[in-house]
Amino acid sequence: VKSLVAIIVLSVVVHTINYPIITQDKLLIAVFGGFFLGLGIGMAMRGGSVIDGTEVLAIYLSRKLSITVGDVLLLINIIIFSVGAYLLSIEIALYAILTYLVAARTVDFVVDGVEEYVGVTIISDKHEELRIMLTEKLGRACTIYAGKGGLDSKGTSYDKDIIYTVVTRLELAKLHTEIDKIDLNAFIIMGIVKDLKGGMIKRKPMK
Repeated sequence: VKSLVAIIVLSVVVHTINYPIITQDKLLIAVFGGFFLGLGIGMAMRGGSVIDGTEVLAIYLSRKLSITVGDVLLLINIIIFSVGAYLLSIEIALYAILTYLVAARTVDFVVDGVEEYVGVTIISDKHEELRIMLTEKLGRACTIYAGKGGLDSKGTSYDKDIIYTVVTRLELAKLHTEIDKIDLNAFIIMGIVKDLKGGMIKRKPMK
């Protein structure tokens, strides 16, 4: 129902409202047109609606294949634009692809927002101090792995606990600052977490 209402309202608005021409620059039109297009699509998705059938397919495939909605939309539209380049012109197709590149990134930001999570692995001799900092100061849960260091200064392996935690992208700077206060030589590995569920993580789902 929400999707049907969104499609009808979009059609009525496009048909009835006269939009002023702000610029004739094709590059500006492609970039900012893509931004506002992605903003609208992302907001519709966050509200539980879609604008057309490609968004329905994008949401379905993103859940099945663990890739972002924006990436699916980009792949679908590249196929469409390839046909357009053949039938119309390559220049028009290139500008259209640029528009959807910007739109795809904007959709991902609106759908995931600042809730994009980063998995952080920390290897340090001061693992207990780091664990306390994570749980008590930052309020983040963490997992401790029992690991082994490859070689120490004497050429032998040694036991070492490894800390794994998940934080938002906005918390990364603070996490780095707190780690440096405890151990400047800590070895840190980071990676974007595409999908997660449970634990202390609360993520706003698409309806």
